[in-house]
Amino acid sequence: MSQRLRVDWPTLAILVGASVWGIVWYPLRMLAALGVTGTVASAVTSAAGCAFVLLLRRRSIATVRWHWVLPFLGLAAGVTNLGFVWGTIHGQVMRVMLLFYLAPAWTALFAHFILGERLTWSGAALAALSLGGAMLMLWSPALGVPLPGNAAEWAGLAGGMGFAMSNVLVLKTSRVLPDMRPEMRTAVIFGGTALFSACASTFEPMAAAPAGDLLGRALLLVLALGLVLASNNMIVQYGLARVSANRASIIMLFEIIVTALSSWLFAGEAPGPREWAGGGCIVLASLLSSWVHRVRSAPARRDDGARLSGGHADDGDKRDDTDGGSAGDGSQSEQNDLRAMV
Repeated sequence: MSQRLRVDWPTLAILVGASVWGIVWYPLRMLAALGVTGTVASAVTSAAGCAFVLLLRRRSIATVRWHWVLPFLGLAAGVTNLGFVWGTIHGQVMRVMLLFYLAPAWTALFAHFILGERLTWSGAALAALSLGGAMLMLWSPALGVPLPGNAAEWAGLAGGMGFAMSNVLVLKTSRVLPDMRPEMRTAVIFGGTALFSACASTFEPMAAAPAGDLLGRALLLVLALGLVLASNNMIVQYGLARVSANRASIIMLFEIIVTALSSWLFAGEAPGPREWAGGGCIVLASLLSSWVHRVRSAPARRDDGARLSGGHADDGDKRDDTDGGSAGDGSQSEQNDLRAMV
């Protein structure tokens, strides 16, 4: 295989994954039109995804060990997925997505208190830039405060906070359960989401459950979504294993472009000036975050190269190609890894 193919296929895999998440709101709205509520849609599609992963990777089940972090990871993933699904079904897709993408700001704060990571000035500034963009987008002259305007936007905000907590807990899981296979983390995330959404569905009445032909169409759509989301996860995992974490985080912002285009084409939703300005601040903060991670990881890579200069440099290069970056990229890599799952 040529060098060009080795570089392009992983990038294409991440682009495909970002595109799926940028348009997945539409089949979820199709389910809602068939009478399946957002909570039920989240529960059944996640259950289908969990079953698919467990069947396909059943040999990895033996690597699972009990730890208190696993139920909390499942809970955080459940808040993430349900906030995203419910918000995009009932709200303006682009605004909900941008509120979801405040996750890097929350991640910096949660990592400081849970993992003991030092909150740097640059991290605090980027969090402030993200939150400033959200305030600009949400400012209401009538209310005089920058708060979400409806339940869907609150769901998107909660989903982003759940995503940030999941980022931190995935990293915690990789530390306390190093032998647990990544696909089993995926199963925990899908399973936790299914359980959380099933419990939440008891609080959301279903106006008219689908029956007859509608029930058959709903079941087929649920199974298709579960298969697509689980497959999408594995496709993105292929890309993330072969592309540096910082580059991958930039590529995954393609999701916002796909969301903007799909919401305009399929729902007639056109972002206004404040959405563009606030969204620009949020995207800029994500791009700068990737740049900051790259700058921080550069000294670590140079140190690794110096230590490996005694005849092991080839092994070091091979490791970099496989892991997609140095240890300094860990949290960024875990965040990309989770976005593929949730």
